[in-house]
Amino acid sequence: MTQTVDQPQHTETPLSRMTRDNPQTALWNDSADPVQLRTSIGWGAVGATCNPVIALAVIKADLPRWAARIRKLAAQRPTAGHDEIGWAVVGELSVEAAGLLEPAFEAHHGRNGRLSVQTDPRLHRDAKAIVEQAVHFSELAPNVVVKIPVTETGVEAIEEATFRGVSVNATVSFTVPQAVAVAEAVERGLDRRTAAGLPTETMGPVATIMGGRLDDWLKAVAAQQGLLLTPGVLDWAGVAALKRAYGIFQQRGYRTRVLSAAFRNHLQLSELVGGDLVISPPFEWQQKINDNGLDLPRRIDTPVDPAILDELTRRLPEFSRAYEPDGMTPAEFDFFGATRRTLRQFLEADAQLEALVRDVLIPAP
Repeated sequence: MTQTVDQPQHTETPLSRMTRDNPQTALWNDSADPVQLRTSIGWGAVGATCNPVIALAVIKADLPRWAARIRKLAAQRPTAGHDEIGWAVVGELSVEAAGLLEPAFEAHHGRNGRLSVQTDPRLHRDAKAIVEQAVHFSELAPNVVVKIPVTETGVEAIEEATFRGVSVNATVSFTVPQAVAVAEAVERGLDRRTAAGLPTETMGPVATIMGGRLDDWLKAVAAQQGLLLTPGVLDWAGVAALKRAYGIFQQRGYRTRVLSAAFRNHLQLSELVGGDLVISPPFEWQQKINDNGLDLPRRIDTPVDPAILDELTRRLPEFSRAYEPDGMTPAEFDFFGATRRTLRQFLEADAQLEALVRDVLIPAP
C-alpha cells in the first residue's frame, strides 16, 4: 500500500512559510503519489510531476490496487500489449494526481496547478510521434503539462506541441543552452498560435534543469579525469546553471519558467527562493527541509561565489558547455553525458513497467 504520511496540515513549516512569503516561487511535488501530493499541497505545493521512474515507484507502492486495475484493463483490451496497458495505468494515475491539483489550477488561471506527464522515452527520435502523444496526454485533464526530452528532435517537437496547444515541460534537460533552446522553441510555437488566432493566455510552459543530474555528470567526469576540486565546489554546478538560466529568461522576457528538479542537496531549492520560477523537490527532500527547520530567505539574487565559478570553468570544460548559453548546439544535446545517462534510465524504467505488467498478467509458475 502507499505509505501514510503523518504530517499535521495546520502546522507551519519552512516550506509553508516560503510559499506564503514568496508566492511567485512555485513549489511542485516531484511525484504523483497521492498521499505525498496531498501532504505537499498542505505545504503550499501547486504542481506535481510523473515520469517512468516515478510512475513505476507509485505503482509498486500500491501494487494490489494497480495489479487489479492492470488485470481489468487487460480484460477490456484483449489485444493490447503489455506496454500499452502499462502506459494506460500511467495515464490513470496521472489523471488522479491532476484532480488533486485542480483547485490550484483554477486559482492560478492555468499558470500553476499542473501535473506533468512524460512522453514515452522510446519515442525520443520521432518528433511526430512525440507531438501526437503530447496532444493525447494534454487531453487527459485540463491541467496536464507534458514533458518532452530536450534532444535535437525534442526541441522540434516542443515547438509543434506548443503550437497545437500543449503546455510543455522540458525534461532530460540539464544545461543553460538546453533551457534557452526550449524557451525559444516555445516562443516560436506561441507566436504561431497568436498568428493563427489561437489563445495562449492559460498555457503554462516550464523548462526543467535537472541540477542534481548535472552535478552527478560533472562528478563522474572529474573522477574519470582524476581531478581533485575543492570539496563542495561540484555541488554548486547545477545551482549555477539554474541561476544563469533564470537571469537570461528574465532578461529576454521568455514566457516559459525555469524549473529546478533532480535534487542532490538543498541548495537546489534554497538558492532559488524568491524567483519567479518552479522548484520541484522529491517529497523526501521536502520532509528533510521541514524536519530540519531550514531557513529559506530570498536568495535568487545572490550570485554563486565567483571563486566557485572560476574553479569549475578552469578545471572542467564540460561545465562551460553546460553554463554558457551557447555552450552547445541542439545537435550536441543528444551526446551530452547527462542526457545519455538519463534517457537510458528512463528507458530502463519503461522496460521494468512492461515487465511488471507481464508478471501481473502471466505470473511465474
